[in-house]
Amino acid sequence: MKGLKWKIALILGLVLLALWSLYPTFRYYTLSPEARAQIPRSELLNLKKKSINLGLDLQGGMYILLEVDRSKLKPEEVEGAVDRAIEVIRNRIDQWGVFEPSIQKIGEGRILVQLPGVLDRERARSLIGRTAQLEFHLVADDRIVADVLERLDEKLRQLQGTGADTARLSPEDSLARERPFSSLLRVDPRSGTMVVEEDDWHRVDSLLALPEVQAVLPKGYRFYWGKTFEHEGQKYRQLFLLKAEPELTGAHIKDAKHTIGSGTDPKVANRPIVLLYFDRQGAARFARITGENVGKRLAIVLDNVVQSAPVIQERISGGSAQITGITSMEEAKELAVVLRAGALPAPVRVLEERSVGPLLGSDSIRRGIRALLIGFLAVVLFMGIYYRMAGWIADLALLLNLLFILALLVGFHATLTLPGMAGLILTVGIAVDANVLIFERIREELRAGKSARVAVDTGYKRATITILDANLTTLIAALVLLRYGSGPIRGFAVVLALGIVISFFTAIFVTRVIFDYLIYARHRERLSI
Repeated sequence: MKGLKWKIALILGLVLLALWSLYPTFRYYTLSPEARAQIPRSELLNLKKKSINLGLDLQGGMYILLEVDRSKLKPEEVEGAVDRAIEVIRNRIDQWGVFEPSIQKIGEGRILVQLPGVLDRERARSLIGRTAQLEFHLVADDRIVADVLERLDEKLRQLQGTGADTARLSPEDSLARERPFSSLLRVDPRSGTMVVEEDDWHRVDSLLALPEVQAVLPKGYRFYWGKTFEHEGQKYRQLFLLKAEPELTGAHIKDAKHTIGSGTDPKVANRPIVLLYFDRQGAARFARITGENVGKRLAIVLDNVVQSAPVIQERISGGSAQITGITSMEEAKELAVVLRAGALPAPVRVLEERSVGPLLGSDSIRRGIRALLIGFLAVVLFMGIYYRMAGWIADLALLLNLLFILALLVGFHATLTLPGMAGLILTVGIAVDANVLIFERIREELRAGKSARVAVDTGYKRATITILDANLTTLIAALVLLRYGSGPIRGFAVVLALGIVISFFTAIFVTRVIFDYLIYARHRERLSI
C-alpha cells in the first residue's frame, strides 16, 4: 500500500501538471476577436508561445519554395552557400516574430520555408528574398554629373543621326535632338537631386542599359536608381551618379534599430528611420570617410537602390548613421531586421508559393477534431462493452494518454499539424492494443483458476515484453520519419513518437495502479473483465 500511494500521487501530479500546461492553450484558442483586441500585443504573444502551436495546415500561413542562385559565386563560395542562406533567413524570420517557422534544405540548392499564421505575402517575400547588400557610395560632384550628361546627350545624338540600333528610343526622344537624355530629367525641388517622372522611368533605364551609353561613362562611376516618391500629384524616381566602388559595406554593421526621428531635426521629425551602429573597424572608417568628404553627399545603397543621400555636414565619429526616407514603421522594422540578420550570400528566387487561408485551417481543425472524437468514442464504447469494468479502466488511461501528449507538445514547443492529428487517432489504437494484450492474458489466467491478484500480476508481466517489442519497432520507424522526413511527415512523426512513449506508460503503469488499488485497497476478489 505504501508503494501504491506514491504511484497514485505521481499520476495525479502529472495530470495536474498537464492541465496547468494546457490552460494557456484553452484560454488562447477560446478568446473572441473582441477580447483579443483588448489584450496588449506582448501579453497575447506570450500567451500564444505557451499554447499548442498549430501548423500551416491548421491555422493558415505561407509556403515558399526558394532556390539559391549560385551561378555568380566563386567556386570556393558555392559550397555552403545554401546553409548560410538558411541561417540568414532563419535569423530574419526569428527577429520578425514568427512562431515555430519551418525552414529546411531541399535537394542541393533549394530551401523550403513554412510560416504558420503569416498571411501578408508581399512583406514575407520581401523579408525573405531581399539580398540586403548595404553599401555606402560617394555621390559624384555636380561638375562630373554635368560632364556625363553632356556626353550622354552627344552619344545619343550620334546614335540617332547614324541610324544605329535605337529600338529603345521612343519617337518622343527625337523631339529633343539637342538633349535626348537630359531632357528626360527633372530636379527634385526638395533636395536638388536628379529625378525622372515615373512614366519615363522605363525609357531612361533602357537608355542607360545601351552598351554605347555605358561606354561613355567615366571609369569608376555608375548610375543608381533611388526610391519613388510623390510630389504635387506626380510620381518621380530619383537617379544618382555614384562612385562604383563602395566606401563602406554592411559587413561592418553591428546593430540596426527602427525608431521615430527626433524633433530637433526637421527633415526626419516624427518620421520612421533606421539607426545603424558600426563595429570598431567600421566606425573608424566611417569617421575617416565623413571627415574627408564634408559638404559632399554620401549615398546609402541597399540592394542597388539608393535609400537616401544626405549631405555630410561634419565628421561623424560616433560609429552610427541613419537611413531616412522610409514610408512606414513596418518598413523600418523590416529593414532593421534584414540589416541585423546580415546579407544573403547569393540571390534567391521564389519557385513556388502557396497561401493557406485561416478559413481552410479552421475547417481542417473541425474535421480533424470530429474524426478524433468519432474514433475515440468508438474505441471507448467497444472497450467498455467488451471488457466491462477493465475496459472502462483502459478508457480512462486512453483519456490520460491524449492529455499527456498534448501537454508534451506544449512542453517541447512542437507543432500540431493535420497529419499530427492523424497521429493522435493512430495513438488511440496503439494504446488500446496494449490493453487488449494485457486483458486477454488476464482472462486466460482467470480461466485457469488463478486468483485476481495472481492473474493481474501474471498478465502484466507476460504481456509487457510483447508490448515493449511492438512499441519499440514502431518507435524506431517514427524516429526515422522524424529524422529524414519534412513538413507534414515530421508533424505526423512527432505525435506518433510521443504517443508511443505515453501509451506505454498509461497502458502498463496507470492501468496497473488502478487494478492494484482495486485488489489491495478495495479487496476485490473478482474482476469484471
